[in-house]
Amino acid sequence: MASEFSFDVVSKVDYNLVDEAIAIAMKEIVNRYDFKGSRSEINFDKKTNTIMLLSSDEYKVKALYDVLQTKLSKRGLPLKNFQLQKIDSALGGAAKQSVTVQQGIPQDKAKEIVKAIKEQKLKANVSIQGDTLRVVSKSKDELQNVMSLLRGGDYKIALQFDNFR
Repeated sequence: MASEFSFDVVSKVDYNLVDEAIAIAMKEIVNRYDFKGSRSEINFDKKTNTIMLLSSDEYKVKALYDVLQTKLSKRGLPLKNFQLQKIDSALGGAAKQSVTVQQGIPQDKAKEIVKAIKEQKLKANVSIQGDTLRVVSKSKDELQNVMSLLRGGDYKIALQFDNFR
């Protein structure tokens, strides 16, 4: 029997599901009446974790985001990890908007989560390991209490539990 149990707290978005959601959203946009004659597109740059929405005006950019949001949620992707930026005007009267995809837990959120766990005085040790958190305890019940605490808290990012030992 193991003397200590642990799990990792992560915040991940599956890029394959994002690509799939964008492809299906583009198919819907091509066939929609309100997008006829406009050059609307959705581009995903995996290197910068950014989705770019381009269309002929602001209304269509907002509609693009609504379509994308429904396709992302149908695939079970956490919408909390998609931060919407403001709409910018592009060349030729077009409008563009970027959506940042949050991968990993930022340092400030990680510190906030560690503080919340320590305030509850649970018998669990939490360590920040890059963009993940490792929670270690001698009791599985304490780990379950930590998990329920994190599920109940609002940290403005979606948290998943991974690597149970």
